[in-house]
Amino acid sequence: MQRWLILVGLLLVALGLLWPWLGRLGLGRLPGDIVIEGERFRFYFPIATSLLLSLLASVLLWLLRR
Repeated sequence: MQRWLILVGLLLVALGLLWPWLGRLGLGRLPGDIVIEGERFRFYFPIATSLLLSLLASVLLWLLRR
């Protein structure tokens, strides 16, 4: 369990450091992501991005367990 927590923490740090480059790939601006902009607020709900990342994580974990 401790190794998994360390691995997840390192993965989150790596994603945080790579975020400027990942933003250029179009993640967060996929069709299906909900963006509502007003004068003083912006509501963002990334449904399609969340589904895509969940699918990638599921496939990765499935491959690691084999």
